[in-house]
Amino acid sequence: MSPYILAVICILLSACSLYETNAQLSANFYSTTCPNVSSIVQNVIQQALQSDARIGASLIRLHFHDCFVNGCDASLLLDNNATTNIVSEKDAAPNTNSTRGFDVVDNIKTALESSCPGVVSCADILALAAESSVSQAGGPSWNVLLGRRDSRTANQAGANTSIPSPTEGLTNITAKFTAVGLNITDLVALSGAHTFGRAQCRVFSARLYNFNGTGNPDPSLNTTYLANLRQICPQNGSATALANLDPTTSDGFDNNYYTNLQNNQGLLQSDQELFSSGTTLSIVNTFSSNQNTFFQSFVQSMINMGNISPLTGTNGEIHSDCKRIN
Repeated sequence: MSPYILAVICILLSACSLYETNAQLSANFYSTTCPNVSSIVQNVIQQALQSDARIGASLIRLHFHDCFVNGCDASLLLDNNATTNIVSEKDAAPNTNSTRGFDVVDNIKTALESSCPGVVSCADILALAAESSVSQAGGPSWNVLLGRRDSRTANQAGANTSIPSPTEGLTNITAKFTAVGLNITDLVALSGAHTFGRAQCRVFSARLYNFNGTGNPDPSLNTTYLANLRQICPQNGSATALANLDPTTSDGFDNNYYTNLQNNQGLLQSDQELFSSGTTLSIVNTFSSNQNTFFQSFVQSMINMGNISPLTGTNGEIHSDCKRIN
């Protein structure tokens, strides 16, 4: 097929970036340059899990928050740096005092630099860490597509506007997914990552006491669940106290998240809203009734998310330290 015809097809299907991505990212990208990359990532995370049961959920969240801002380019990991004009995404509202696990990413990077110096990008570390975190929690495993390179810039303003918020309505969140080329199935499947991990009281306490300024709790909350959450997050209590995103199997990766939604036990407003409208509600029901279907969809949606605007070829660089540009 001629490049001209391919270009026309790309334009018609709005699929240029996806075509280029699939051509450039590969599961075998490091097969000769760093063949043990996956096991090195897995070992560091395994060690981290010994002292921090929630680290897996924290690591997958880093990948998510990275990919939604300028694509999967590790820009989230860059620290403020006046010399290189980096204004860190870590200080954006969705990330500050919230994202965590940066130390584990640094430990993975150190181990990889020791084994294969200058080879594995920080963006690929986030993708690999996400997969390893899911599989080590009892979820599916998959062949991660690799070959991303790291950004030399950060976009704090973009992080403030592009990352879906736990207090946003379904319409807004859907628009943010659409903006990066993800669809409704991706939205529902990727939300299933809330089958493990924690959330701070400040993120959902309005649902417990003053939902949408009504002075009352969110009427969609299961009353027993509401009472339990109020014990964890009393009014005027600690804003940073933690509640399990999944009250049933808090550290395991399974499809209980969707059953919780059916029982009105979604912790975040953005979770429970998935069970409020026809299209997403039917997908929730499907995933709740069949864990294998959820796992298959989740894997595909993680691959789709990992394909958002990667830097490849000679674009970007391979950071030797994930916190700063070379």
